[in-house]
Amino acid sequence: MITDETLLRIGQAVQLGHSGERAAARVLFAEIWAEIGGEAGDPLHVCTLAHAMADVQDDVHQELVWDERALAAADQLNDARLARAGVALPAAGLYPSLHLNLSECHRKLGDLDRAREHLQQAQATIGVLDDDEYGRLVRAGLQQVAEGLR
Repeated sequence: MITDETLLRIGQAVQLGHSGERAAARVLFAEIWAEIGGEAGDPLHVCTLAHAMADVQDDVHQELVWDERALAAADQLNDARLARAGVALPAAGLYPSLHLNLSECHRKLGDLDRAREHLQQAQATIGVLDDDEYGRLVRAGLQQVAEGLR
């Protein structure tokens, strides 16, 4: 169970985005981003917020910027940090979704070589995910992106 207060607030912004209030989600994400110190903040907060902020962008170039920030922050994480925050997923479990999102951004931008690179990285790391709701969601996303790149 998530115990980190900042992650819980990020989750509230995610819910706003999922309920169709993308602009309100962006505002809340921006407030939290300022509070955590932007890219200099705790890598778990940076990764989680950037990964979610990318999803509520209307411009694919901005989506890509946020997805790249998330990936850079993930490279600074370890299992112990995630466990302290109450996150059951190992740090390696972040990469399939991060690379999936980057693949989709590059596909939308027409950079199919980069899209394929990130798709391959996502596929190479997918085995770390369980066969649970999250794992199935990411696997389905990988299948959709792979079909889009054919």
